[in-house]
Amino acid sequence: MSAPTTDVIAIGNAIVDVMSPCEDALIEKLGMTRGGMTLIDTDQAHALYEAMGPAREISGGSAANTLAGLAALGAKCAFIGQVADDQLGEVFAHDIRAGGISFATPARAGDPPTARCLIFVTPDGQRTMNTFLGASQFLPAAQLDEAAIADAAVLYLEGYLWDPEEPRAAMRRAIAAARGAGRKVAFTLSDAFVIARHGDDFRALIDAGEIDILFANHVELAALTGLDDFDAGLAALSPKVPTLVVTRSEQGAVAVSGGLRSEVPAEPVAKVIDTTGAGDLFAAGFLFGHVRGRSDAESLRMGAIAAAEIISHYGARPEADLQALMVQKLG
Repeated sequence: MSAPTTDVIAIGNAIVDVMSPCEDALIEKLGMTRGGMTLIDTDQAHALYEAMGPAREISGGSAANTLAGLAALGAKCAFIGQVADDQLGEVFAHDIRAGGISFATPARAGDPPTARCLIFVTPDGQRTMNTFLGASQFLPAAQLDEAAIADAAVLYLEGYLWDPEEPRAAMRRAIAAARGAGRKVAFTLSDAFVIARHGDDFRALIDAGEIDILFANHVELAALTGLDDFDAGLAALSPKVPTLVVTRSEQGAVAVSGGLRSEVPAEPVAKVIDTTGAGDLFAAGFLFGHVRGRSDAESLRMGAIAAAEIISHYGARPEADLQALMVQKLG
């Protein structure tokens, strides 16, 4: 088996985030699930956009955010995702390439337009996300570059993209390509609502040994295992995956590999501005440590540092120099 030339290749939603601060009362008035992620259609997207205050457009998408963090840390990355041939599609493609990430998926002509996520951020930094998946849910298996997948040390997949049928088939094919090349597959569960819809699929992938690194938060761990007790959930799931990584917000994060448990506290933050992308950047820090041969404990710390940077400002892409930050914090 030849040595990989790419550290991480990811498949995910190609989304532009539209972010706006708001008061808690607006969340209630609009009937949104505070702190959650809801899929919306075209009409809902227009209505919510009209209800927003002044907004910022920032390229996002869970797996793309993780790659942005990885690239900022010095990893070589590639992204596979579907945009439309429109203005937001150009914004997304420009932003991801400007971050040093290879992105070669051709834009899709016609409707639907490029995906966007309307994010309402309350004064405590909590984000309520409303996602119009648009073109991103029409990623066909034919768009996969299987040679590029086979050439990456880790294939990283986001659970959000498991929902539509076409990209779900593409991700299954990508898993087969990665495993056929002897590479690792990392998977993030993304959200409890995704588990409610596709938990049986995820459990089947795990039971079949298709997942090498599984990322979850404590809510997703409970949803996947059916166990509300955190330690009981860890004990039930960790023997089934080589590496299980679970974040617990302000309580830090845990990783279990081969029965060995590592744990780190959350990195202190002066003020939480916006939690959008915290899990994505945690995964970036952990994966960077992992592909560089660091221990789980070191990788967890890198994840915590990256997550702390992202929640200290608006948006899910790093603004500070992550490499310098790691040197400062880790020595």
